[in-house]
Amino acid sequence: MSKILIVRYRFIGDMILTIPFIRNLRYANPDAEIDMLVSPNSGEVIEDCPYINNFIYFDTTRKHKYEKGKGNKKSFWYYVSLLKKNKYDKVYILKRSLSSALLCYLCGIKERIGYDTEGRGFLLTKKVKYDTEKSESECFLDVLKADNIEIKDKYLENWINKESEEKVRELFRENNITSEDSKAVVCVTASNPDKMWDIDNFAQIIEYIINTKNIKVIFIGAPCDKEVYDKIQYRNPLKTKPVNLCNKVTIKDSLAVLKQCDFILGNDSGTLHMAASVGTKVIGLYGPMPFEKWKVTGDGHILLKSNINCMPCSLKKKCPRNKLCLKNITADEVKHAIDIVTKEKQKA
Repeated sequence: MSKILIVRYRFIGDMILTIPFIRNLRYANPDAEIDMLVSPNSGEVIEDCPYINNFIYFDTTRKHKYEKGKGNKKSFWYYVSLLKKNKYDKVYILKRSLSSALLCYLCGIKERIGYDTEGRGFLLTKKVKYDTEKSESECFLDVLKADNIEIKDKYLENWINKESEEKVRELFRENNITSEDSKAVVCVTASNPDKMWDIDNFAQIIEYIINTKNIKVIFIGAPCDKEVYDKIQYRNPLKTKPVNLCNKVTIKDSLAVLKQCDFILGNDSGTLHMAASVGTKVIGLYGPMPFEKWKVTGDGHILLKSNINCMPCSLKKKCPRNKLCLKNITADEVKHAIDIVTKEKQKA
């Protein structure tokens, strides 16, 4: 039996976008042992994926606020030793860093397939061009194509375990949310503050969703996001207060929350991809990052963005225009998008 490793650690959105890659790899290797090196937290978003045999959690740094593991962090050399013992025949390195390719080289994996980026091509046995204009999900599939693997389909999917479903049902009962209620998640935060729409605009839209549309609003996020949501929860006179589930649900629980909602409204973030992966409609607000690369995929989503000459900047320097790309998205545009999504639900 062949042993295959996938390397793609960090960031929830990236993890979600690997799902078509993983599924097509499994199609081509039905009897192989396929393991995946992932990060704490973000790796949990696909932890119930049936196409993976084992997840290995790569926890060497605690720098990113959304990637903090439990217990003591481990060294780079710990993982060199661990992966060497596992004796993989082949590795697909979907991470583009020099260090990820070096890790796979040092642990002696014979076939090393990945992007020819950061001067690391000499560490790979098969180099793949990384297309900065193409969607990230398509870029992942390019790695399979380079290894002569057929791409049979490209859709997103995800898996929700029974424990999370029951936990969310209980949280909904505690907060007087019924199955008959219309529900929406509003995602105010993002990994980088420069990707966030104005918080006053969000407060205005939350008032519209609750008071005008009679939809219950739910907040989800990491424990470090709770303070942001606490600040906006009581700003406006509302028929019903938003339900703040930050610090009460895990990433896997959040999938169950999103599955029960009519739509999500939020900044360009991994949470939008989570929603799309469980079939929930997305109203996305896109600013400085490359739109075609990071937009949510699938049908029925409404993705709002500006068209100004400095887009995309990819946050490579301090914005001289005070986030004009996001400021140009108006509250009226967002309200109109909500109207469209809610009318479609009524028709259904």
